[in-house]
Amino acid sequence: MKKLFETAPEPRKACLIGIRDAATGREEAESLLTELTALARTLGVTVLCGEIVVVREHGSRYGMGTGKAEEISAKVRELGADCLIFDQELSPSRQRNWEKLTGISVLDRQELIIQIFSSRAGTREAELQTELARLRYSLPRLSHKYIDLSRQRGGRYGTRGSGETRLETDRRLVERQIHKLESELDVVRRRRDTRRKKRQQAGILSCALVGYTNAGKSSLLNALTNASVFVEDALFATLDSTTRRLVTASGFSLLLTDTVGFIRRLPHDLVDSFRSTLEEVSLAGLVIIVLDASDPNTDYQYRTVLEVLGSLGAAEKPMLIVLNKTDRAVAMEALKGRYPSSLAVSALKKQGLDALLRRIEEMAGELSGHTTP
Repeated sequence: MKKLFETAPEPRKACLIGIRDAATGREEAESLLTELTALARTLGVTVLCGEIVVVREHGSRYGMGTGKAEEISAKVRELGADCLIFDQELSPSRQRNWEKLTGISVLDRQELIIQIFSSRAGTREAELQTELARLRYSLPRLSHKYIDLSRQRGGRYGTRGSGETRLETDRRLVERQIHKLESELDVVRRRRDTRRKKRQQAGILSCALVGYTNAGKSSLLNALTNASVFVEDALFATLDSTTRRLVTASGFSLLLTDTVGFIRRLPHDLVDSFRSTLEEVSLAGLVIIVLDASDPNTDYQYRTVLEVLGSLGAAEKPMLIVLNKTDRAVAMEALKGRYPSSLAVSALKKQGLDALLRRIEEMAGELSGHTTP
């Protein structure tokens, strides 16, 4: 009888490094490291340790002092880590320096999030957007792979020169792929614009559900519209925008759109690549901000949502704050004090939805110029 062998790759084992500097206080640094741990585990990474490094002056070689960098390198070797993940953006040169020092793979927060998006892309549009972000991120880092830039042969000696480096060849190929993806996404964007214009011509108000990743936007969309959008208790479970018609008990009709979740320090390449999807937010008449009331970092999440809305040109839009997951919250009185105009709901338990529907109907009626019953 033939012996069977397990061929699935073993989960990566990583050490995580948070940075506390003049721009990042202790509480925020700890919160970001906790978030980085959740991101790593979402990708199936086994977290061996997490450490916050206090940096007073960013060294040019490692972003911190050489002594501290060598201490971290010794620690990852002792623990048997095969990956080092930083909660900050690493320049290509610093990433290369860390890989030389530790002898293992080194990622920053940006690359980690892009890898999560790649693993979760379920539609052609999401795949195109995520691949475009990955290529844009990797382009300045191609030199990682080529420490020895030896020349390829470029034909017979004395006729065509020594050719070009492999790095130059790969850079040209990546640039060509980026151009191809941008063209494909442009087609997708035009189709989305056509659908959006048809909705606008119908005179139906559009409302966008926005919020931090895993705040429960998709669950809320399902609860309000009886839709069946995929829901999972995980970061970035939904990458595609989904629009459903919402008809209230009084017969008032509007469109409700679920959008990709936000997160602190969201990679610029992802924001640019998902621009067509995020346009649903900038063109909506009403923005509904969904906050996770059970998360201790609700205030950080709210500020992040406002920052992203500002970058999309949607900061001045009419907004409604919804505190979701109240069935798991432990400090609702304090939250209601900080967000006095918010509504508390539980999409999972379907609690507070009637009051939310009435508020949405009132605001939608005011925006569309109609008086709701």
